[in-house]
Amino acid sequence: MMRTPLEQRTTQLLSRRDFLIRLGWYWLFGSIFLSFSLGVGTVGYHLTAGLNWVDAFLNASMILTGMGPVDKLETTTAKLFASFYAIFSGVSFLTFCGVLFTPIYHRFIHKFHLDLGDKNL
Repeated sequence: MMRTPLEQRTTQLLSRRDFLIRLGWYWLFGSIFLSFSLGVGTVGYHLTAGLNWVDAFLNASMILTGMGPVDKLETTTAKLFASFYAIFSGVSFLTFCGVLFTPIYHRFIHKFHLDLGDKNL
């Protein structure tokens, strides 16, 4: 029998220990994904705008969190990169949040269904 990543409506709620392990895996994956997104921005700003690594990291961090750019970009290439990175960052940050909160939301909904019992099956 193949195990599904999240328990089904008819199965018991995971123990607190197993839930925390699952939560840890989701947070690890989300953190890796966020680090990758930040790395893309840092390298991109460094290569296209000629910013030093710290300034490139600062700009990527500010864009990724929705705060906005810090340095004025002079070249067309840098401006195009910043535009596409801003779009990518919006999707990345929302994906990151979705990954982090998926196990919590699923546990809440699963417990709600268990509390209802077989009445609505």
